[in-house]
Order: sequence, then structure tokens, then C-alpha cells
Amino acid sequence: MPRLSADQRHEVRFTLNGHPVCGRAGPRLLLSDFLRHEIGATGTHVGCEHGVCGACTVQVDGMLTRACLTLAVQVEGASVRTVEGLAPEPDRLSALQAAFRRNHALQCGFCSAGILMSLDAFLKAHPEPDEAEIRDLLSGHLCRCTGYTPIVRAALEAAAEIQNSQRELTQGETAHA
Repeated sequence: MPRLSADQRHEVRFTLNGHPVCGRAGPRLLLSDFLRHEIGATGTHVGCEHGVCGACTVQVDGMLTRACLTLAVQVEGASVRTVEGLAPEPDRLSALQAAFRRNHALQCGFCSAGILMSLDAFLKAHPEPDEAEIRDLLSGHLCRCTGYTPIVRAALEAAAEIQNSQRELTQGETAHA
């Protein structure tokens, strides 16, 4: 298939993990390929290319999105968050990422980015999940290595840690008032 000429490609501007980015994409270029090959955000993985495995899950304007089913031109002006945007600082993991590390919740790591993105959004909306809720969320992701148990354990641990941090913040604010 011949490469599209520059005039057949569209400029796409959006915010990626809090930073403005711009690139050129053909009208049928998938967001997953655009992120990886045009922008260099290789944390988003491509698995099945049918929206089934969940490896390519990102957040677009706060909504979970399968990057393998989304065209790059569709994110024009949007805010896109990928696994590279989870860590609060370059040398510090998020509570969820740290829990994954402690609980050995990844092995080959191929599915991890999508699972982390889904769990990140889920824990914000459901700060005190139970195991059944976590397992239900994970039903949209294929992991062939871990058997899901360490992922569930990590998610529950991260949820508890996030809740404790928020309680401590609230208590500290109350004490200073």
C-alpha cells in the first residue's frame, strides 16, 4: 500500500498526558498506531486489533477508549491519557503502579498498560471496590500470564492506599481549620 502524501494527511492536535502534541495522520490511521509510531508513546500496546483484548486501552477526555478502534483524527482537541501519564513524577510510581509491582501483578507486561488505565479510571469512580467489581472490570482484558489473582490483589491494595491517603489529607485539612 503506498504511503499517503503530506496533503492527504491531517494535522491532529491534542493533549497527551498533560502536554500539547501535534502530528500528521492519514484518515484511517488508528490512534494506537499514531501514538506508537508518530508520537513515540509506545506504552500503549496493540493486541487483537478488534477491541477485545483491552491491551490498547487509553483514556480520551476521561473515558476509557480502545485505541485500536479509534481513528487518530477523532482525538483532535481531546485530552488523551496513556500509561505513560499515570506516574505523578518521572521517578515515582502511582499508588496503582506501585501495588502492581509489590504484588507481581504483571509478568510479560503486554496487557498491563490497558489494565492499569482501566483500573485507574475505575478506582476514581469507585474508590472502595470489592473483589467482584474488580473481576468484572477485568473481564474486558485478556491476561495470559498472571491468572488475574495478583492483579485483583494489587487493585484492592491500591484502592485502600488511595483511600487512606485521602483520609489523611482530609484529617490534616480539618486539623488546620
